[in-house]
Amino acid sequence: MTTAGAAVGRLLVCPTPIGNLEDVTLRVLAGLRDADVVACEDTRHTRVLFDRHGIRTPLLSLHEQNERARATELVRRISSGEVVALVSDAGTPLVSDPGFAVVRACLAAGLPVEVLPGPSAVVTAIVASGLPAERWRFVGFLPRRRRELEDLLSDSDETLVAFESPRRLAGTLALLAEHEPARAAAVCRELTKLHEEVRRGTVSELAGHYRESPARGEVVLVLGAAAAARAELSEALQALREIVAAGAKARPAAGAVARLTGVAANELYRELMREGQ
Repeated sequence: MTTAGAAVGRLLVCPTPIGNLEDVTLRVLAGLRDADVVACEDTRHTRVLFDRHGIRTPLLSLHEQNERARATELVRRISSGEVVALVSDAGTPLVSDPGFAVVRACLAAGLPVEVLPGPSAVVTAIVASGLPAERWRFVGFLPRRRRELEDLLSDSDETLVAFESPRRLAGTLALLAEHEPARAAAVCRELTKLHEEVRRGTVSELAGHYRESPARGEVVLVLGAAAAARAELSEALQALREIVAAGAKARPAAGAVARLTGVAANELYRELMREGQ
């Protein structure tokens, strides 16, 4: 709780488990216990975590519909010296979850904002997918309109991570398979929960599987780079090999090839070093 005489409190952003309730850090538990109030997406959901770990801090609802009003209230409370912890239903707040308005309001008011590390379905999925993790992009929930979805997915030159509805998953994979059936992908479902599933394959294979066996639960879709982007990398890497074979040093050569091709120099250098291992 806030110590006597403290003039200004702080906002404490606390990641919570994405499934297994044991996946919470000691630091987050201490922060939740010591806070004056915990702003949460759904008080009923957060209370399950609190009951599991014996936390009795008062809860205050903060969701998409009331976030702006709550932000004003929480800034006032923090300014008066309170410590406010912010959580979402699962994972790290603000990552496709409420909390952005609160953080922005605190920063605008010059109030301390402390972010604790912890669980994230995005990071868990990218590692579990087995797809390249050097360069990746998180796009939140996939758009519903076909044209927007095609535009988003067709030009990706890095691994792409997205949340998807289990009802729409098979259709999204089928759309991808129309354009590039051999594109590598992974469907990460119910991560850290009892029925966790990570299924890897081509988008064509995955589309067929989920057409016959519809997905249930929360889904994170991970896609490898599009074919055009992989071809650009392959051509740039071949040019780098030839320059290095002619006697150039690898890192400066990677920079020169990057300027000519638009492919990231660090990615070219890493790929070249990996070949030499």
